[in-house]
Amino acid sequence: MILDLDLHGGVPIYRQLMDQVRRQILLGQLQEGEQIESVKSLASRLKINPMTVSKAYGYLVQEGFLDRRKGVGLFVRAVRKDVKRRRQTQMLDQAMSNVAALAVQMGIPEKEALQLFSELYRKFDHQTMGEQR
Repeated sequence: MILDLDLHGGVPIYRQLMDQVRRQILLGQLQEGEQIESVKSLASRLKINPMTVSKAYGYLVQEGFLDRRKGVGLFVRAVRKDVKRRRQTQMLDQAMSNVAALAVQMGIPEKEALQLFSELYRKFDHQTMGEQR
């Protein structure tokens, strides 16, 4: 599980953990039934307080993304397709809202912003298609 934390930003570490684990589940990088790293191991690897990891994992259990198996560990739960699509759409909406606001603040015309988005989309889509071959 690859995690990139900003220890000096304004977002609490447990929220960053939650967001990144949730994203990896929604994108299929963490598969249903896969055991995730233990609290102790992850805290040690990231050099953060184990209570921070435990808090993030606890919320992800409450949200239905993780399943706690007593004495065994935490595992990725199946996410219904409709829930998965809704959460993916929410993630995309949030990211695109930030980009749209930035474009407006910079005075970039809508047509130019859309063209840039289309070019970048095709670039990344092409790269993804190349990786799947």
